[in-house]
This record gives sequence, C-alpha cells and structure tokens, in this order.
Amino acid sequence: MKKTVALGMAALMVIGLAGCSTDSNSQSGGNGGSSEAQQHIYVLTAPEDHGWSGSVATFAKEKIDEVNGAGTYTAELITSADAAEQIRNVEDIVSRGEENISVVIQPIDDTVQSAIQQLIDAEIPYVAFDRIIDGVSQAAVSNVKGDNEGIGAAAAAYFVSLGLQPGDQVYVYEGDTSSVTTLRDEGFTKYLTGELEFEGATIEESAKWTEEDLASITYSGAMNWSRSDTKTSFESLMGDASNAGIKWFYAEDDELTMGILEALDGGGIDEGTKEAFLANQPVISGCGGLDELYAVMRGETYTDISEQLGGLVSVTYSPAMIQTAIQDMVDYLDGKEVTQDHVIACENVTAENVEEYPSF
Repeated sequence: MKKTVALGMAALMVIGLAGCSTDSNSQSGGNGGSSEAQQHIYVLTAPEDHGWSGSVATFAKEKIDEVNGAGTYTAELITSADAAEQIRNVEDIVSRGEENISVVIQPIDDTVQSAIQQLIDAEIPYVAFDRIIDGVSQAAVSNVKGDNEGIGAAAAAYFVSLGLQPGDQVYVYEGDTSSVTTLRDEGFTKYLTGELEFEGATIEESAKWTEEDLASITYSGAMNWSRSDTKTSFESLMGDASNAGIKWFYAEDDELTMGILEALDGGGIDEGTKEAFLANQPVISGCGGLDELYAVMRGETYTDISEQLGGLVSVTYSPAMIQTAIQDMVDYLDGKEVTQDHVIACENVTAENVEEYPSF
C-alpha cells in the first residue's frame, strides 16, 4: 500500500514539474514556448490606408508573414497615425523590458529621434527605413532608403534627353520640408551642374548648367505630398497665362503628378491657357510607382492629355523597399554582414518600359 502511494505521488510530482517547465518557457520566450527565447521583430510604420505611406504597411505585412512562416523569428506590425503615437509605441516597447527583440522603423517625422535614442540606450537593435534621422543614423544596424538624390538626377537626365537646355524655365513641385525634399532638389541641380551621375554617366559638358542658369528653376514650396494641394497650386499657376510657356515640370512624387493631370483634365484652368500649355508639349516627371500614373503611361487613362505631352516619367521609389529593411534585420540576426548605408538605386519608368515594373 505504501509503495502504491509513493508511486502515485512521484507521478504527480513529474506532472507538476512538466507543467511548471511549460509555463516558464512560454513566459521567457513569449513566442510559443521554446527553451531558448525566439527573437521578435517589431515593425513600425504609418497606417495601411492609401498612397505611398499606406502601401509601406501593406508590403511590410507581406514580409512579416514570410518571416513568421519561416519560423526562425517572429514579427509583428505596429502602425501609428502620427509621430506622437509612434513615439508612444516605441516607448511602450522599451518600457516592457523584453529581451530578444529588435525594431524596424519608418520614422513618421524627425521628432521620432527621441524615441529611437531610447532604443539605442536600451541596446535594442534597429533598422531605419525611408526617413533617415542623422542624429541617430550611426547607431542603426542599417539605414534603408531609396536614392533621393538619384531621383532628382533621374528626372533631370530625362529632361535633358528630351531637350532641356541651360537656363530653361523649370517648375519643381516639392513634397514637404524634410531632408527627402532637400535631397530630391539637390539631386536635380547637381546632375545639371555635372556634380552627380545618373546610370553611371554625367551630363555632357556642353549641356551643363551654371549657378546663374539654376536661377530659372522655380520651387513650389511644400505640397505635403498631396495631389489636391498640387492641383490647386497648378490651377493658380496657370491663372497667369504667361506660365503656359513653362515646359518642364519636376514633380517629386506621383501624387503630385496626378494633381497636375487632374488640373489639366478639370475646369479650373482657362481653356485657352490649357491649349497653349499643351501645345508646348510639356514634360512632367513623377516618382514612386503609383498605379494610377502607371495606368496613364500604359495608355489606359488621361489619353487625351498624355498624347499631347512631350514626355511623362516616374522615377522608381517603391514602398516595397520596407521588405529590404526587414530582411536587413533578419540578416543581422542571422549573423550576416549588413550594409549600414543601404541605398536602393532608382530607375526611370516611361511608356516604353512601364509593363516591366510593379506598381502600388
């Protein structure tokens, strides 16, 4: 009888220990109960709503599913409607004191620097995407971005290929007041002055612009990446019929380009001014990979306008680059060498090659 009781108690002790072991592993790992905690990647972006920024979250979710499916690491998406919310989200991550975590972040604006500094102080590895904040960039595993200077150079090279001459009037529709816009502005002028290459070549000596020539470039000021703001601005610009003679329009985002097209398609511009503008065969650039603009280049929409243009181009700057940022973190966790300054080259998309490029 004593032997039976002893065996029963031993069995209960084994069961109890097994239960304790499972709970302990679950709490320490936080990701399913392995004996060694699994690395968890937090990916922070703007909300998945519309436009370029919204598409970043869409592409991030695709890559997160891939990471979770592989099983080596876990990942999750956290979106923030504005910089203040993103700062709070980062602070929440840091305050929890979790181990075995890392962060991939698309800073909503430069005020997020303070939160990123908290990641650095807590020794949480992070990858920055798109908006690179100089004050904390040297501590990043990787700074992944499109070539913003290259975007300006690509647009300028396209214009030159279609006949842009030194001192010609150029109108630049700017995105915002951030370093992204500054770099896109500088890339455009640096190509024209011969300081910057596009696709391995600089502008020909005879076509170079002087500082005096650059004075013929007009800047819109911040359009806040908004097609409606650009539409209104362009209608106002064409309110002065003399501006119908401007041939070259460098819009720093496809949304801004669509604003110009919508203005030309609408009733907010005097018909005579519109006819004079289109008769000059204007050339318009964009950037980003927006499917609406690609559809224009595919000849599906705005055909009555696009057929009168002297040229239409969209420089690549795909929101899918967020997947490269997440992969950089995975590679880092795998112990692979990761390039800290990870710049993704851009290309020109036109009606001739638009079918070769994905859009969003």
